[in-house]
Amino acid sequence: MRFSSLILAAVLVVTRTLLAGKWVYGYEDEYLMNMSMTQLKYHEEKYGFTQGALMVGLTLINGAAAKGAVCLDGSLPAYHWHRGYGSGANSWLIQLEGGGWCNTIRTCVFRKKTRHGSSTHMEREIPFVGILSDKSWENPDFFNWNRVKVRYCDGASFSGDSQNQAPQLYFRGQRIWLAAMEELMSRGMRYANQALLSGCSAGGVASILHCDEFRNLFPSSTRVKCLSDAGLFLDSVDVSGRRTLRSVFNSIVNLQGVGRSLPWSCTSHLNPTLCFFPQNVIETVKTPLFLVNAAYDAWQVLDSLVPPSADPHGYWSQCRMNYARCGSWQISFFQGFRHQMLSAIRGFSWSSRNGYFINSCFSHCQTETTDTWFAPNSPRIRNKGIAESVGNWYFDRSIVREIDCAYPCDNSCHNLVFH
Repeated sequence: MRFSSLILAAVLVVTRTLLAGKWVYGYEDEYLMNMSMTQLKYHEEKYGFTQGALMVGLTLINGAAAKGAVCLDGSLPAYHWHRGYGSGANSWLIQLEGGGWCNTIRTCVFRKKTRHGSSTHMEREIPFVGILSDKSWENPDFFNWNRVKVRYCDGASFSGDSQNQAPQLYFRGQRIWLAAMEELMSRGMRYANQALLSGCSAGGVASILHCDEFRNLFPSSTRVKCLSDAGLFLDSVDVSGRRTLRSVFNSIVNLQGVGRSLPWSCTSHLNPTLCFFPQNVIETVKTPLFLVNAAYDAWQVLDSLVPPSADPHGYWSQCRMNYARCGSWQISFFQGFRHQMLSAIRGFSWSSRNGYFINSCFSHCQTETTDTWFAPNSPRIRNKGIAESVGNWYFDRSIVREIDCAYPCDNSCHNLVFH
């Protein structure tokens, strides 16, 4: 796939090859307003330049409104489904869409006028690529499964349950999750002999938070596992010494009533804000879980480690947009972040059922595009790509625990650079 450059505030360029990196919403109020438009334009360009991809239509969940399961603006939630066939007829892959969060009334009011807050603004059809591809040479293990993309329109990783009457905002992520699963079970997923719940970014957070709920939908004879791509958001200190992302997550949890939806295994001993961080949940997930994450996740670099508010003098302005322009002291800061990520998965790795692929790239969401999921020049660790690693883990072909050497040793990365 090849895509043109963006023409709005941030232009996405990828070193070595152009690829469809996944931009998500920034969360600081004014930053959100600017970058939301960039994301919307990028989404259009990404899909507009998808060559030969299967286009799959949008399906509204018609019975959802009666359950209060509605998007931010009160519209119906939705999904895209391509039916499985042959050996994959009774296998289901569910992908929870990502797209950041909204943490204030202002940003949620803006968001409800976009595809991430209203089904009236969603594309009528989207391409299925990467892990959703229907082509065996692009997606060897899952190409003929029932593949579903559940659209994200609540702003809290499918986990809120509240509302705000004055601006007419409905925070119903948990109800959307339940309504979507009920709908898919009625469409045949209840007969699944194997199932995989996946998600990228905010959807990757959701795939962790809902993993055990997903497992409980099926009988014990069904092989059920979960995959989180770029969902390991860390409770890190930013370059100013503050915990910017913790502050944002706290606002999301309180505004959208997220606490009631979080796993009790975490909230029984930590406050809900800390339990919205996957690092505090992954050890207690009982269902086999696989993590795909860049050690220098591009979203976390831009909006958690070096948000604009943390760098008022612009010392990091070039480095945060382009890793090649970072000084040695700045790279050292990012190495500390990588070390924190590896520490966060230490206990998680004790279970032989779990797996991970942590590569030393400046990227974000690597399962959603063919370039990074399964292609001749896809990112690799010890000559194993992401699709092969996920497949080996899911089908128990081998134990997969891949950790890349530290930057700059990996020359297979599809690093993201922003202008």
